[in-house]
Amino acid sequence: MIESRRSAWLTKVGPTKVPLVGLVFWMTKLLTTAMGESTSDSMVHGWGPPVAVVLGTTLFGVAMALQLRARRYVATIYWFAVVMVSVFGTIAADVMHVGLGVSYAVSTAWWAAVLVVVFVVWYRCEGTLSIHSIVTKRRELFYWSAVLAAFALGTAVGDLTAVTLHLGYLASGLVFGVLFAIPGLLYWRWKFNGVAMFWVAYILTRPFGASFADYVGVSKARGGLGLGTVTMATVLSIGIVICVAYLQVSQADVAPQVKEGATAYKS
Repeated sequence: MIESRRSAWLTKVGPTKVPLVGLVFWMTKLLTTAMGESTSDSMVHGWGPPVAVVLGTTLFGVAMALQLRARRYVATIYWFAVVMVSVFGTIAADVMHVGLGVSYAVSTAWWAAVLVVVFVVWYRCEGTLSIHSIVTKRRELFYWSAVLAAFALGTAVGDLTAVTLHLGYLASGLVFGVLFAIPGLLYWRWKFNGVAMFWVAYILTRPFGASFADYVGVSKARGGLGLGTVTMATVLSIGIVICVAYLQVSQADVAPQVKEGATAYKS
């Protein structure tokens, strides 16, 4: 009875607009964070900051428009939005440092404050921060605001440790890799709050993936291997396409109740 009511509620309000969280979700998420870092760097250095900002902002707007207009979670649309949030979030964090001269410490504090405000307002309005409750337009707007702030925060934190604290990209990547694993362990082994652990891990994917992308892509003079940001962006994009194609075809990350209610929702 409870399950049937829940299914009916989802059908009436609208199917969830985000995927189920599993191994492929985290793999794709890490690829997007790394790809966003490499793509942003290649755009800024190849075309200049003004062009990168305009192009990144435009594509971000297009991606958000497609996602918000979609009637349910669609893997290709959702992950295109995540990719563009990654690129735009990186540019937003970099503009504060390079364009406005704001230190990484200050930008880290700023984006952390923005994310806290988003979470507080979201929770006060909706009573939950669960990604499995994204079934209304307002909740979806809160969700993407949190995602954007999380990306920008992760970018600032990663640069803070790698550059300001002089850990370098490789050491930063290893540190954030360990930190990324901790929420999953706490949830799996000691049943810590799943919503809180998800968002902590989500924030940490950004500096984790981006640090390794920088280490492999940037020049040796900057502490990297010198493979090139364009090459890295291309390789990572191929990985994202493979993961998203699998999710789109298999629908492995689509909630069962959404599949069951799809026909009724269309009508």
